[in-house]
Amino acid sequence: MTTSTSCVYVTHLVAPKEGSTAAECEDAVAVLPGHPHDHMLREPFAAGVCDGATESALAKDWARLLSRAAAEHAMTLPDVLAGRNAFEQFAATVVARWEPWLADYTLARQADGRPLKWYEHTKLEEGAYATLLTVRVDPESDAHDGEAAPSWRWRAAALGDSCLFHLRDDQLIQTFPVSAVEEFGTTPDLFSSRNRDAALLADRTRFTAGSCRPGDRLLLMTDALAAWLMSASDQSDAVGQLLEYAGPDDLDDFNNWLNGLRDSQQLRNDDVAFVRIDFEGR
Repeated sequence: MTTSTSCVYVTHLVAPKEGSTAAECEDAVAVLPGHPHDHMLREPFAAGVCDGATESALAKDWARLLSRAAAEHAMTLPDVLAGRNAFEQFAATVVARWEPWLADYTLARQADGRPLKWYEHTKLEEGAYATLLTVRVDPESDAHDGEAAPSWRWRAAALGDSCLFHLRDDQLIQTFPVSAVEEFGTTPDLFSSRNRDAALLADRTRFTAGSCRPGDRLLLMTDALAAWLMSASDQSDAVGQLLEYAGPDDLDDFNNWLNGLRDSQQLRNDDVAFVRIDFEGR
């Protein structure tokens, strides 16, 4: 008797724009449960990917809070990715977290002898902004004694232009929510830390679902890297370049590769968040 095995590996890399430090990076990723990248995942998991809007105050902090909250809600309330009603509840909950966080931040600044300046108060009143991509993956079946091959079901929600790419045989078979490079613009929909109109946020959010089988991959990324991939003249080669980076030990090489693309004007100089999900089994 042959016993089948199936599992998923998840890794993520976050890199600042050229000329900036990691502490200044306004892109954020949260993956739950938080196992090492070489851990064989056999249970449900979720990821949140955010691209903080540079023009807003505390964008990197909002991106980190929002990505974490999205992954947490996707883990505990899977229906948050099923459509509008459940997403409204999530939107209201995460916006409500911002004011307590901001109060703690303000007190910490005072304690550090760096109280907020008047112009910072003005900017903070406008809120912080970020795009949001959330994905949850659930195992569906596991092959055994001639039964169905292992498979996984995924759901995704996106507000803005952070993107998901579904690969099969390392070829693109689905992109979400952007379907063509021409759709990337300078004013994507954004999730505001002060937007209490949860219905409006849900209305601007797009939802999709799909299934994966062994050998498939899901790639999640913020807009600059997504636009590069979608505009590549040879997408197979572009995918191959991306798949060279499989873990946190590759971060320095990943940064160098990104900077090479920027220097050759193939990639816009922006922060990058990248999540790679590999499905394996037999």
